[in-house]
Amino acid sequence: MTLTLVSQSKHFGGLLAKYTHTSAVNQCTMTFNVFLPKAAAEQQTKVPVLYCLGGLTSTEDNFAMKAGAGSRAAQYGLALVFPDTSPRGVDFPEAGARGDIGYSAGFYLNATQAPWNKNWKMYDYISKELPQVLSANLPIDISRSSITGHSMGGHGALTIFLKNQTAYKSVSAFAPILHMSKSNWGRFALPQYLGDDESTWKEYDSVELFKLHHAQKTLRTDINVLIDQ
Repeated sequence: MTLTLVSQSKHFGGLLAKYTHTSAVNQCTMTFNVFLPKAAAEQQTKVPVLYCLGGLTSTEDNFAMKAGAGSRAAQYGLALVFPDTSPRGVDFPEAGARGDIGYSAGFYLNATQAPWNKNWKMYDYISKELPQVLSANLPIDISRSSITGHSMGGHGALTIFLKNQTAYKSVSAFAPILHMSKSNWGRFALPQYLGDDESTWKEYDSVELFKLHHAQKTLRTDINVLIDQ
């Protein structure tokens, strides 16, 4: 769980840093950016965290550079984590052949079909491994976590929250891919990642997960949810 610092710069009174680390889940080197507000950057005070998941074709840089979220995060003393959107540097050509599957198109799921099932485990990476890495290395209190995302990242934020409702204080999504198993994006990528059995696709479809939790009366009602579509 050791981090390697790649770069850092002053950012809205705090610090914006880029790190790499070896991911046991994805079996490759993963990269993320993190914004630490002043209290965390200077006094190592543990602060709450918001995971910001990028969309299709994005890297760890897009959200960090374009959203301007650091200004509000600094105001509220909030860390922001900007993960990459997929594994990188794997050894099969399919990973880089298209823009809607493979690199920058991890869809925040755990692939079960070859060749993707070795490295494409973005669901486990975001929901399990990355929080452990942050907690072990940075002044971040993962017991106070929230999650958001844009487009493919909005899909990821919603599905990850719905499968781990007690792990997050809030969830939001901006222009998300919502009905993954019915969308053109999903109907192309999901068979390749998960196989042809459409019942397995529902595990990564926010609409289907909402319907399931509503039917089972297991959807939290004490949490802030914002979906801007």
